[in-house]
Amino acid sequence: MAGVAGPATGSGAAGGDGDDSLYPIAVLIDELRNEDVQLRLNSIKKLSTIALALGVERTRTELLPFLTDTIYDEDEVLLALAEQLGNFTGLVGGPDFAHCLLPPLESLATVEETVVRDKAVESLRQISQEHTPVALEAHFVPLVKRLASGDWFTSRTSACGLFSVCYPRASIAVKGEIRQYFRSLCSDDTPMVRRAAASKLGEFAKVLELDSVKSEIVPLFTNLASDEQDSVRLLAVEACVSIAQLLSQDDIEALVMPTLRQAAEDKSWRVRYMVADKFSELQKAVGPKITLNDLIPAFQNLLKDCEAEVRAAAAHKVKELCENLPMEGRETMIMNQILPYIKELVSDTNQHVKSALASVIMGLSTILGKENTIEHLLPLFLAQLKDECPEVRLNIISNLDCVNEVIGIRQLSQSLLPAIVELAEDAKWRVRLAIIEYMPLLAGQLGVEFFDEKLNSLCMAWLVDHVYAIREAATNNLMKLVQKFGTEWAQNTIVPKVLVMANDPNYLHRMTTLFCINALSEACGQEITTKQMLPIVLKMAGDQVANVRFNVAKSLQKIGPILDTDALQEEVKPVLQKLGQDEDMDVKYFAQEAISGTKRPSGSSGFQGGSRDSPV
Repeated sequence: MAGVAGPATGSGAAGGDGDDSLYPIAVLIDELRNEDVQLRLNSIKKLSTIALALGVERTRTELLPFLTDTIYDEDEVLLALAEQLGNFTGLVGGPDFAHCLLPPLESLATVEETVVRDKAVESLRQISQEHTPVALEAHFVPLVKRLASGDWFTSRTSACGLFSVCYPRASIAVKGEIRQYFRSLCSDDTPMVRRAAASKLGEFAKVLELDSVKSEIVPLFTNLASDEQDSVRLLAVEACVSIAQLLSQDDIEALVMPTLRQAAEDKSWRVRYMVADKFSELQKAVGPKITLNDLIPAFQNLLKDCEAEVRAAAAHKVKELCENLPMEGRETMIMNQILPYIKELVSDTNQHVKSALASVIMGLSTILGKENTIEHLLPLFLAQLKDECPEVRLNIISNLDCVNEVIGIRQLSQSLLPAIVELAEDAKWRVRLAIIEYMPLLAGQLGVEFFDEKLNSLCMAWLVDHVYAIREAATNNLMKLVQKFGTEWAQNTIVPKVLVMANDPNYLHRMTTLFCINALSEACGQEITTKQMLPIVLKMAGDQVANVRFNVAKSLQKIGPILDTDALQEEVKPVLQKLGQDEDMDVKYFAQEAISGTKRPSGSSGFQGGSRDSPV
């Protein structure tokens, strides 16, 4: 460091142009030594600028040695440094000098903080591609060997991520050494190192020759899959996919399947979870024959596993598993070997399992066809639609279009819609609220004609619900429906029904009319708002209840930007002036606010401002 700082501190005294060019490195050193972490972090982020100022030679001879010597900082500073160095090849003179970046990154790859090590490894992998084969063996492979044989587990874990990038371009002799180093890391005394090796086993297998995969990688895979630590065993399952993709069917049966069968029945639920989570990839990798003989029985066991997390992971894969089965005999296999287990999961005690199943079960209808869907799947959909967990119900409703395509809208209306209507009229207001939130989604899937016939009356009934939260949600629901079905539908179907409520004897329902107008005016546009909605709002200015009158003032302010100037001047302004003289203070206040043009936050539905309309 002294060698770097020396010339920089002398620059001011010399005053020459050559000496002045040392100033950036002096600033960097000062900022890197500053007590303020943010200053140090900022200086690291400016490294490329400083390197440009110094030039490639001085970056190599002064900046990089300095950075290598000063790696003892806060983790966030080191993380930024590791990231910057990955893009530094051009700043040190190009690929011929890429090896100059290895020393600081090697140091960063040994630090205690995992994210810093990972970023350093990522940068090293990037730089390795810029080495020539000769430079790779001269500089990069020795670095990998040093890391792989380091005293601290941190360096050995980092080495695991570097084997696959240097192996393909190494000579035959060096390839043998690289494989030997990787083998030793797979049997390392430290579980963290074995875990890192297991996570990179599949990646390393992909760049090896097939003979080496069979003779060296498969035994390593078998050992790691039998490791005493479950965190190592579960990573071996991930490697199984990559290894199986490289082998023939006979080799998979002989070399891989015994280990995979063992993993599917592992004593640790985490390992079984990983098998369930990777099931689709495993299925594709081992092929249809082994799937039928081995994976289907294993999948059945996972679906009835004692741990809910495993059952949920397997349930998520039901549709993919069925889609990937061979077309010949697929339907029979699903009906006989998968569906009985699915039926049990519908009434599972764990809501995450039921939710996972509900997210994919509707997709089975396209695979099993109309008759099987009506006879076997519809009862399951119905049961899930009535489930106490909102997420289960949502997952069913959001995938209704899959079933609609297979069995048709009429059949759907006879089976599932009565259950939806039942939920929409449930005594518990939170259940009704949940159905309202799904309604735009449902409307989009069922289409406008069916919606008008079956569900429109429900949406209107919610507007006069005795619970405030339902009325509010129903108003927002109408706005979303208009956005989906268009202004002509609104004009013919929704607006007339909303405006009739202006004459309701209950003042809360009359106010709901105003809130609906607030929400619908923007979606419906100027013509409908001016011709149909505005006259009703103006008429309600004479309401006997003050709460209604001051909400009229607020509504006029809300819809004002949509109206043309003539309507504002000739119709709205006189009414607001009259309300501004009202005997009620709140009415007067909101009328004057509307007249003065005070802007409210856009998108407000008007519910929050009605201070005297407390939730019921």
